[in-house]
Amino acid sequence: MTAESLPPLASTPEPPYWAVIFTNERRPDDPLGYAEAAARMMSLAAEQPGFLGCESVRDADGVGITVSYWRDPESIAAWRRDVEHLAAQAAGRERWYRAYRLRVAQVVRDASFP
Repeated sequence: MTAESLPPLASTPEPPYWAVIFTNERRPDDPLGYAEAAARMMSLAAEQPGFLGCESVRDADGVGITVSYWRDPESIAAWRRDVEHLAAQAAGRERWYRAYRLRVAQVVRDASFP
């Protein structure tokens, strides 16, 4: 699965599973560098064991929310320790984000339409 093949709404299994909710406010600096790094992180995450899917949006003011879905906390921990992901996190703090908040939650209910 690549970033280009990810559907706009993640197809997730029956709960329980886990969600990592990354809410952030972008700086206007280096939009091309950010876009390239974000696409790479999406592709890399999709290759990780336990990755279930991802949904991401950004408004005109630069506020974004990315929710990635994972099979278990161990999968999330492995992703958090990925060397390339660690480098992107550092670049985000240095160049791309004014602020961010990361939340991890267990999904216990999932409903969809249609």
